[in-house]
Amino acid sequence: MLPPIAEYLQNKTVLLVGFGREGQSSYRYIRRFFPEKEIAVADKNPVSVNDPHVVVFSGADYLSHLADYDVVLKSPGISFKDVRDTGHAEITCQVDLFLRFAPCRKVGITGSKGKTTTSTLIHLCLTAAGKDSRLIGNIGVPVFEALEEVTKDSIAVIEMSSHQLEFTHASPEVAVITNLYEEHLEHYRGGFAGYARAKSHIALYQKAGDLLIYNADQGLDAFEGIAGTSAEKLGIRADDALPFAITNEHLAGRHNRQDVLFARAAAKRFGVTDEQVERAVQSFAGIEHRMEKVGTFRGITFYNDCIATIPHAVLCAVEAIGSVDTLIVGGMDRGISYAGFDKALAESGIQNIIGTPETGFSIVRAVQALNPEKNAVTAADLDEAVRLAYRYTAAGKSCLLSPAASSYNVYKNFEEKGRHFKSLVKQYADK
Repeated sequence: MLPPIAEYLQNKTVLLVGFGREGQSSYRYIRRFFPEKEIAVADKNPVSVNDPHVVVFSGADYLSHLADYDVVLKSPGISFKDVRDTGHAEITCQVDLFLRFAPCRKVGITGSKGKTTTSTLIHLCLTAAGKDSRLIGNIGVPVFEALEEVTKDSIAVIEMSSHQLEFTHASPEVAVITNLYEEHLEHYRGGFAGYARAKSHIALYQKAGDLLIYNADQGLDAFEGIAGTSAEKLGIRADDALPFAITNEHLAGRHNRQDVLFARAAAKRFGVTDEQVERAVQSFAGIEHRMEKVGTFRGITFYNDCIATIPHAVLCAVEAIGSVDTLIVGGMDRGISYAGFDKALAESGIQNIIGTPETGFSIVRAVQALNPEKNAVTAADLDEAVRLAYRYTAAGKSCLLSPAASSYNVYKNFEEKGRHFKSLVKQYADK
């Protein structure tokens, strides 16, 4: 007997759009049950698959075949912003099919920032309580990789990006929305409204008995339709009471405190006690590239916060660390407004602001105009920025790399940029 997702795909023609980690995961899943089923793959880059039953579409027009298939299984990084004709095809993704068909219980977490920390904390809380928890999704584990392992007693903790939610038409029994800020505007038709609409899918299909946990400091006005669902709604504020103190240095700052509150609320839904939550919180080991302490060199403590791709996340990191003397900013220009951010930096206690291409240059110009006494300078690349940071940062203080932009103008992703930064910090430590 076939499992539900395989049975659903059995008699349908399938096109996999994007053949990165998730696309390859989808391919392996289908092949496990249907060794000779024809599968089509569409990817902008050339794809080589040693399989006579695979048809490949690549190049500039790789999205021109969507209408020819019953099911289009889309990878998260592919934008359909300019796609107009999908014919009768059902546009779906791994997260959508997992939510619809996987036998386990499900918690979904989304938000512009904080979703990785919150997802990890929920998983730790459930594990501390002896639950069979699986941490999957946007955190780096395609959800199909858990299909063979989960049972009706498992709890899937699924980090969900807006890209994964855009074509998702099912919701988890517990949904968490950490916050919403301008992000990924270039990906969606309608800009911010399209981005918010995609995020709303995490709770839009909830029903009576389900739970939506949301950021009460922001409210639900930006999310079309979800305020009217029949699910229970629980607003969480960053200053809400906690029954224990957070002493874990990896969870410093008001924004991390709110993530702990989100995680506690979700975990309690599954019977986790406050004692178990506290134990989980204190065991949290931090997230690479999120306020990650690289080390102290020549009296300067360096932090890698490359995951901070929006201004709000940068300001949260500055507040949490508290000793930032030098800030390195800049990355790909995606049309995000920096007006309030420029002003906040100009009025901050940060002495040195180093801007890298592309957005860092405009941020530096704005800060210079607002506060000529601020040491705001440009660097041609990250290498020069690190050398300048060693020159300018006062001993006993910190240097923070927190771009307020994506890394795609130079790097494959923020992880590559963060690791390059860490290597440069250590490379110049003795020079």
